[in-house]
Amino acid sequence: MAGLAVLLAAGLCQAAELSVVDLMQMLGQKKSGTATFVEKKYIAMLKQPLESSGELAFTAPDRLEKRTLKPKPESVVLEGSKLMLERSDGRRMTVALSDRPEVAAFVESIRATLSGDRGALERFYTVALSGAAEKWQMNLTPIQPRMQKVVSQIRIAGSQAQVRTIEFQQADGDRSEMVITSTSAK
Repeated sequence: MAGLAVLLAAGLCQAAELSVVDLMQMLGQKKSGTATFVEKKYIAMLKQPLESSGELAFTAPDRLEKRTLKPKPESVVLEGSKLMLERSDGRRMTVALSDRPEVAAFVESIRATLSGDRGALERFYTVALSGAAEKWQMNLTPIQPRMQKVVSQIRIAGSQAQVRTIEFQQADGDRSEMVITSTSAK
């Protein structure tokens, strides 16, 4: 009888584990959302982390906007295959992702996660997921040598279809952590 209870408990624990397919399906159902963020960048040569904060907006399948409000206004907009950056001093830059494969891989870690596009994630990363729907963590390890020289791992964590944190571990040891607070989702 005790053996049966152990088997049943093990089965329930396995059922609670979230699969990559299930997570991508949940995330893919959200068509848009806005959030606030606080990002801390830990750089080896600095004693204190650099902190910034602002707003995020996502519209499926391929528009992502990050508006930094503090310490200096800056806007980064990803739309389709173009990345546009505008700084507070008025400088603007546009990058075609096809010209910068390492930037494209970096961008896809976030965009593909938010849109629930497993195929896009797996083109650039080995995907490992742990946890249940209420609290999950996805580890993305770059598979392309060029990207491995920049980022060693990306950790994205959340609850249900809400991404709560994104952490980038750079190959040189520096890292950044972003805490995201959803303000709306559709």
